[in-house]
Amino acid sequence: MPQANLPQPEITDDGTERYDARSLIRGGVKAEIELNGQVYTLRITRAGKLILTK
Repeated sequence: MPQANLPQPEITDDGTERYDARSLIRGGVKAEIELNGQVYTLRITRAGKLILTK
């Protein structure tokens, strides 16, 4: 997966990276996230909630 044009995180007081979910999804309603060969779907619902599914 190319890493160009990734959204820039905010760095919290304890050094944790915080991303705005809408910037990850880039104007859509879902994005896929891969970890160790498994693909997960991050989705914003109509009610404005986040759902992460495998």
